[in-house]
Amino acid sequence: MTLTLEALRVGIGDFYLRDIGLVVNDGEYFVLLGPTGSGKTVLLETVAGLHRVDAGKILLGGQDITSLPPERRGTSIVYQDYALFPHLSVQENVAFGLKCGRKTKHDISEAFDWAVATFDIRHLLHRKPATLSGGERQKVALARALAPRPAVLLLDEPLSALDPETREVLQEELRRLHALLKATIIHVTHSFEEAIALGNRAAVLGRGRLHQVGTPGEIFNRPESEFVARFTGAKNILHGMVSRLDGKSLFSTVGVEFSVTTDHEGAACAVVRPEAIALSLVPVLRAGINCLPGKIVDLIDRGSSWSLTLEMPARLTCLVSRASAEELQPRAGQEVYACFKTSSVHVLPEEKR
Repeated sequence: MTLTLEALRVGIGDFYLRDIGLVVNDGEYFVLLGPTGSGKTVLLETVAGLHRVDAGKILLGGQDITSLPPERRGTSIVYQDYALFPHLSVQENVAFGLKCGRKTKHDISEAFDWAVATFDIRHLLHRKPATLSGGERQKVALARALAPRPAVLLLDEPLSALDPETREVLQEELRRLHALLKATIIHVTHSFEEAIALGNRAAVLGRGRLHQVGTPGEIFNRPESEFVARFTGAKNILHGMVSRLDGKSLFSTVGVEFSVTTDHEGAACAVVRPEAIALSLVPVLRAGINCLPGKIVDLIDRGSSWSLTLEMPARLTCLVSRASAEELQPRAGQEVYACFKTSSVHVLPEEKR
């Protein structure tokens, strides 16, 4: 079902969600992004009915559910710590939510069998949560949440407590699940990688306000504010001026000038993602390519890649693959050229910071 939030305001202590307006479409996998303390979990729990709304409405399938108790909302929530009942077996945990509604024994049995088969956990039914791995506990938590077939599934950091290999397996499980059920899912995370891997659309929340809504690609490549740009890992955010010269737009900042594609003129910030920058030992003279001389002042080995900081005198951070680093042999003090496409620069008017 389509979930609609209209001008939602919620106060928890001295924290406030302010004027949240959002539509999550029927069958959509929607990712809610934001740093710690941004209000992601508060918003999720408000949808679930765990917090009182000060103003605004929550609509599900066109029905106003703002004042309904949690058990009548048609939502299920899964927390990052799974919140399984430790004294109950897996079987009892999965069946718990089914016994709260008005269902016949046949319906309960059918829903239970469906959830167990969907997550392939029949061999775990007689075990207690403490004896399960993190991945197994997450599967049980998902089975318990989905057994009643909620209209909206709410996931609060469902993968954050898992090791990288298990996280990847569960990501694939969530993709499979969404494709199978066509369920409406809201997934809270601070990981943009999860948003790209799973989300149809996403929203960035910060300090209790929505900053941008769009596809993960739109948010990643075209952030609408400096806050969103920094959150998505665009480390190179330069403040300066855009001017027009011979029909071209030029961005200038401390000791640096390069071409950009924008209709804006005046004070602005230019966003260049680290992975959009290639390094060269010689200047690259091609149309549509900016090539700036600089000196390597810092190097960080990140395993599969290297993070390099250049001084020119403005500073740029670039991310190069291990293969490229082996060819370049970077070292502190080395003079190189930072090359990036004009189209790779995203310009924001200064007033949108």
